[in-house]
Amino acid sequence: MATAFHEVRFPLRLSLATSGGPIRRSEIVNLTNGRENRNRRWRDGRRSYDAGSGVRSLADLYEVVAFFEARGGEMHGFRFRDPLDHGSAAPGASVSAHDQVIGVGDGERFEFQLAKTYGDAGGESTREIAKPVAGTVTVSVNGAVLAQDAFACDPTTGVVRFEAQHIPASGAIVRAGFEFDVPVRFAIDRLDVNLSAFNAGRIPTIPLMEIKP
Repeated sequence: MATAFHEVRFPLRLSLATSGGPIRRSEIVNLTNGRENRNRRWRDGRRSYDAGSGVRSLADLYEVVAFFEARGGEMHGFRFRDPLDHGSAAPGASVSAHDQVIGVGDGERFEFQLAKTYGDAGGESTREIAKPVAGTVTVSVNGAVLAQDAFACDPTTGVVRFEAQHIPASGAIVRAGFEFDVPVRFAIDRLDVNLSAFNAGRIPTIPLMEIKP
């Protein structure tokens, strides 16, 4: 049986010039007194990208066509590296085991989901990270950085699993640092390849949409 997600990454060099970012869906009702009622239609944001801006040559274009065919168009999801937001730290900063709080120990819990929190004094939003980059995850408990053999992180789910002798004590703050990919799919079922337009400088549109793998 075919899987709905392929653990392969969209060509990295083509993603570096990609445009896009988060989407939020809200419902706004204008009231007769001039005020508004605003309701959140999506609990979490989703990322949307246009990978066409990264295509610079016919070789790039062919690589995208081959990747599109291998995914069956919209059928199978895949990994995508967001050129701006792909780590637990701010852009340009090094990943640290102290970057993101992922949970609080209770003395028994041994699994924690990677997450990244965005916020300020007005509010915050926590994003589940399901596709960390293998080998980049580092963890700390109450500020002490753990050795790599004290835990394991599944790169296909983002779940950190502690070894029995290293389960966080009750009240211990668990933090993590990591790089990650965004799970996406093609948002079209057809690629329009027009070589005359491409040679004239027209860049094809290749939309991608974040998914829950």
